[in-house]
Amino acid sequence: MSIPEQPEPSVPAVPAAPSAASSAASASSAAPASALASPPVAKRPWYRRPARVVGFAACLAAAGTLAVGVPVALAATTTVAASSRVVTVPAETNGHGTYGGGSYYGGGWSGSGSGGTYGGTSTGTQSAATTASASESKGIVLIDTELGYEDAQAAGTGMVIDSSGYVLTNNHVVEGSTKISVTIASTGQTYTATVVGTDATDDVALLKLQGASGLDTVAIDQDDTESVGDAVTAVGNAEGGGVLMAADGAITALDASVTTSAEGSIASETLDGMIQVGAQVVSGDSGGALLDADGEVIGMTTAASSGSADVTGFAIPIETALTLAQQMENGDESGNVTLGYPAFLGIGIAQTTGRGSTYGGYRSQTSTTAGVSIGEVYDGTPAASAGLVAGDTITAIDGTAVTDASALSSAIAAHEPGDRVTVTWVDATGATHSAAVTLIAGPAA
Repeated sequence: MSIPEQPEPSVPAVPAAPSAASSAASASSAAPASALASPPVAKRPWYRRPARVVGFAACLAAAGTLAVGVPVALAATTTVAASSRVVTVPAETNGHGTYGGGSYYGGGWSGSGSGGTYGGTSTGTQSAATTASASESKGIVLIDTELGYEDAQAAGTGMVIDSSGYVLTNNHVVEGSTKISVTIASTGQTYTATVVGTDATDDVALLKLQGASGLDTVAIDQDDTESVGDAVTAVGNAEGGGVLMAADGAITALDASVTTSAEGSIASETLDGMIQVGAQVVSGDSGGALLDADGEVIGMTTAASSGSADVTGFAIPIETALTLAQQMENGDESGNVTLGYPAFLGIGIAQTTGRGSTYGGYRSQTSTTAGVSIGEVYDGTPAASAGLVAGDTITAIDGTAVTDASALSSAIAAHEPGDRVTVTWVDATGATHSAAVTLIAGPAA
């Protein structure tokens, strides 16, 4: 697949944390939420901090604040299976004990500060993963992201599909990211990446590596003759360890459907037309290659079961993923495709019900003003510049009333970074204010 060169998209500048004044409504920082659009339930193979938790998701499910500037949705409380993004976490505590720096996915949680393990152990009939060979690693990259508004880091996998530096991966690998670093597994060369386009519904994203050229690409299968029982190998950044691992298995079904779990601020999604495999797919493998016996890519690893020794993995057929990638590169924002980065106002929406922040706890709101109550304001954003603070209630955008989080999110999403909008709000004393702000590029959608 040949994807011609395009201008470099801008990378969003992200403040490190909310201001002390703006976070008065909460002791915990808010995490921007993204809404993804039921079949077996599975988890996405990535590695990330509490935003996507499996097994004890009920403890952390509904965040107390949701960022505006990306689609907003409260997470459902659902237990899911393995997927592949990896996240590292600073030590935090909630009602169950201390979070450590390990994986939060799958089989359990130690409560001792070491984190839980993802997907159980490889003690069943499936083969344990081994270090990927040079041929299996060709064109595969390691993806590391920073989630600036969540004070978190995550990791996953991607595939180089054009020598000029276009990389295919899952949307959930880069979703919410404010900085993306991509390392070529075979050479160790690291590049800064920007988002060309995303499709949250189909879980596909296209990245562009800045300053890259002459890269090795993955070999794409051209036959499209997969059958149940065919041998396959899933290659990915297992557990975010920075080393590509290869898990052998076999195709167990074609055209399968799977529903991923809701993890923290991110809702569940149903994916159809998947390649189902029996292989030890684990956290960090998301966006990686599913290879056939000839070493050619037939799919992109996207989700997997968890909580048992024998893992069922799910991959998006490579033809489907490449078609969407080409649409993104062509600048076609039809269907479910979003190009570049979304517009961002820079607030967290206070929830009137449910759990508190991503880290646990509760929050109640007392405002009776019709509109959307602010839980957090992030430093360096348009909202902060306008003088908005936690406890204020946004009542209108460009003169059109907003009565709930969905309406506010939609009003912002209708704009592009750089657009100027007028925000009207009521402060804690009941005084009404209005200010024109210029929206900035937010975290990847």
